Amino acid sequence: MFWPTKKDIKTALEVFALFQWALSALVIVTTVILVNLYLVVFTSYWFITVLLLIWLAFDWKTPERGGRRFTCVRRWCLWKHYCNYFPIKILKTHDISPSHNYILACHPHGLMAHSCFGHFATDTSGFSKTFPGITPYMLTLGAFFWVPVFREYVMSTGACSVSQSSMDFLLTRKGTGNMLVVVVGGLAECRYSMPGSTTLVLKKRYGFVRTALRHGASLIPAYVFGETDLYDQYIFTPGGFINRFQEWFQKMVHIYPCAFYGRGFTKNSRGLLPYSQPITTVVGEPLPLPKIENPSQETVAKYHTLYIDALRKLFDQHKTKFGISETQELMIV
Repeated sequence: MFWPTKKDIKTALEVFALFQWALSALVIVTTVILVNLYLVVFTSYWFITVLLLIWLAFDWKTPERGGRRFTCVRRWCLWKHYCNYFPIKILKTHDISPSHNYILACHPHGLMAHSCFGHFATDTSGFSKTFPGITPYMLTLGAFFWVPVFREYVMSTGACSVSQSSMDFLLTRKGTGNMLVVVVGGLAECRYSMPGSTTLVLKKRYGFVRTALRHGASLIPAYVFGETDLYDQYIFTPGGFINRFQEWFQKMVHIYPCAFYGRGFTKNSRGLLPYSQPITTVVGEPLPLPKIENPSQETVAKYHTLYIDALRKLFDQHKTKFGISETQELMIV
């Protein structure tokens, strides 16, 4: 008789944790929409939908006002299994004082930003012990906060909108010890997410530097070694029909549609699970910036260059520890 071992149960829980988070958007959003359509069209309980919409309108700005985090959700044992799947690790290179505010720029995005979520949207990876007194706010697309119920779930992890007003609020109205986590390359980096890639979308990303200057916040470079190795990607013939569609789609909605795959449930099979291999986020030294209310483009460009230099230095100091050759460099596009 088959009886699962502790290892089998551990693996099953880790896989469930991954799928739960990855599919929660689809399942919750679809359920909320269908249930409310049913209430309005087929029942006399349409007022429930009306009340839900009224609450949504009343609470619309909350993701831009610090969100609504719940420590109990951030400490779910489910997230521990999520982090252990790879596993996810964090490496501190310098102490970070809770007497200042920070913008941590995390690179690269990868396809799913697994490391960013594991470290900054949960409290099970060891971040709070590594950086005591620091409160991380993972900033993400405003679209995640459009649908009732799902927005509550996302906010409960401590996530907030990546809008300018949200960043201004967190840097001025929440005291000190706040760390705004921004994945600067965003979804545009998905096209470069493949094993061995060290290409970052950063050359024209000035917004996070400008915001840091306006508030006198320090910039912290962070590089995630292994994030781009979690999935393989089909590369279509340049100029072919599918490749032209990908380029057109990216121009229209700023999202590059990727045909990616990872591992399946059985050995040597393909599927949508990421490859189970370590990913380590190396957090660099804070780069102090002066407070300039209206920085000029020249000033922003100056500190943008200084930030890229600090990021390159961080990458070069640690790359050989994670299987990257001494001669490989960061590619900034």
